[in-house]
Amino acid sequence: MPKHVRLISFLMVCSLWSMPKAANAQALIPHTLQLDGTKLEKQGLSLAQEAAQLAQFQQVELALPRARLASQLAPKNDKVWLLLGGLQLQTKEFDGAIASFKKAQSINPKNGDILFALGSANFQQKNYQAAVVNYQEGLKLKPNDPEGLFDLGNAYYLLGKLPDAIAQYDKAVSQDKKFWPALNNIGLINYEQGNTSEAIKRWQSAITLDKQAAEPLLALAVALYTKGDSQQGLTMGEAALRIDQRYANLNFLKENLWGDRLLSDTKKFLELPRIQAALQQPENSSSAPGKQPTQ
Repeated sequence: MPKHVRLISFLMVCSLWSMPKAANAQALIPHTLQLDGTKLEKQGLSLAQEAAQLAQFQQVELALPRARLASQLAPKNDKVWLLLGGLQLQTKEFDGAIASFKKAQSINPKNGDILFALGSANFQQKNYQAAVVNYQEGLKLKPNDPEGLFDLGNAYYLLGKLPDAIAQYDKAVSQDKKFWPALNNIGLINYEQGNTSEAIKRWQSAITLDKQAAEPLLALAVALYTKGDSQQGLTMGEAALRIDQRYANLNFLKENLWGDRLLSDTKKFLELPRIQAALQQPENSSSAPGKQPTQ
């Protein structure tokens, strides 16, 4: 799964469905400007919900201008700013995204999702130490958030703090027994450390939780093939690539935190004739690729 793009699915869209409507003006208040302000806020919230719907279907370019206008019409709503920042992050407008998130934070400093969003912005700019701080602060407000724990683990991973990364991944799984991406990433670390048998166990556990998870399935296939279990490795590799052919792209794998040892073995695996033949076949259209997160 993409490891650090989680705002559209988890934060921007879902949070807005429960966004409260602006209250109607009191009938006896004669102040015309107050009435107009209320109407404008209602329009802003409506635009924000339209933007969230468009974001759900990855129509970011259409969603972004609606979210910008919504932030002008409903400037005191932290969720509107959070939505705008998430969309800006999707289009790599990092400075704008961070400014929007900080505006949201100034309105609602107790919203842990805003700190997680700031962490994602810093993470995408490879400012991993700043991301760690953001995630840690977010977890003070939402200590049992499995995705926040997972994101913190990823930041530690890229800082080379592998024991800390594994600790956060374990915490994520303890909060959500079905959170396979954390198990997958522990496997990635195990494999780089030369502990292939433990990596295999982690990937097997991840696949048990989600049989359509292409990433641990391909990683397991490569590990088994490299270990000498050629037939099972090839069969699993074919199955993984039927689910999601993005995992045949080494750059995509690197973005998803695959280490040098696993990438080297995967490169050899992808060049095998049976795997090359599998890549010529269409993907399984009934399968949803990975869990969004993700990145």
